Amino acid sequence: MVMILVDADACPVKEEIYKVAFRREVLVTIVSNSPIRVPVHPLIARMVVGTAFDAADDWIAERAGPGTVVVTADILLADRCLKSQAAVIAPNGKPFTMNSIGNAVAIRAIMADLRAGGESVGGPPPFTKADRSCFLSALDEMLVRLK
Repeated sequence: MVMILVDADACPVKEEIYKVAFRREVLVTIVSNSPIRVPVHPLIARMVVGTAFDAADDWIAERAGPGTVVVTADILLADRCLKSQAAVIAPNGKPFTMNSIGNAVAIRAIMADLRAGGESVGGPPPFTKADRSCFLSALDEMLVRLK
């Protein structure tokens, strides 16, 4: 059975996930460190994992596998889930793949080193309506392929 696991604490596309899940009749689990309001619906579950470091990531990675779509912007979590054969998509609609994850992990490490050295490297670009639209389309397509 296909399901969606959402790294939800900072996820800007939860409403879009619900919309696609309802249309495709796919189970969704919203995973967070603190309670997040979710629709009361049999397809939607909420898992509050507590505040331990990487608790949400660990919970998701332990359950990710074939037939699972993981929604996250966390590159290291994406890497863990891809190794478990889950499909992984970022909130901007870009899928993480085995071909792209190595480069993403390397860039993340370089940026962390630069920040640790005092460099001002900025952050990701602002989230846009185009990102939201791209995400909706990419999630729907991913679910169709998995089913």
